[in-house]
Amino acid sequence: MIETMTGPEAVAQHGGLVVREGTDAERAELGRVLVAAYSSLDGFASPEESPDYYRTLANVGAFAERPGVAVLVAVDADGAVLGGVVSFDDMAQYGAHAEWPGLERAGGIRFLGVSPDAQGRGIGRMLIEACVVRGRAAGLEQIVLHSTEPMRVARAMYERLGFAASPDLDFTPGTLHVYGYRLAL
Repeated sequence: MIETMTGPEAVAQHGGLVVREGTDAERAELGRVLVAAYSSLDGFASPEESPDYYRTLANVGAFAERPGVAVLVAVDADGAVLGGVVSFDDMAQYGAHAEWPGLERAGGIRFLGVSPDAQGRGIGRMLIEACVVRGRAAGLEQIVLHSTEPMRVARAMYERLGFAASPDLDFTPGTLHVYGYRLAL
């Protein structure tokens, strides 16, 4: 069971892992972790096929400069960054399609990733649960996120955590179908 922490230092901890807002150095390391995680997904675009997206992943720490946005990292007892996520309390900062109706009291989750060497340890779940804790603390009514077919493991986890497919949030940039999900808080 994950222990919910209060204060800016930690959002959640479990089994020697801590989820909290990252430092500048940790956010830079998270960018490298996300590039490795996404480029290892079978069927996902490679860095050569989608250089702009991978630049965004590599520079994920820049999201921390936006209002209502936290870049969370999962670190082990030695301080190694094993994964992270961007948590949005303000959908105006979310990016693509944030203007959909019905998202006025919504938050969002983007760029969830765990180092390929650390996958299967529950880190993704901890990161999502930390985003839910943040959303509830911010008084949000729902959290939305998007995923793709190559992210099958993540999509199954979202559904186990109570996120429901929300086809009204789906979109297709180019040939990649992006699936929308919602969690009522």
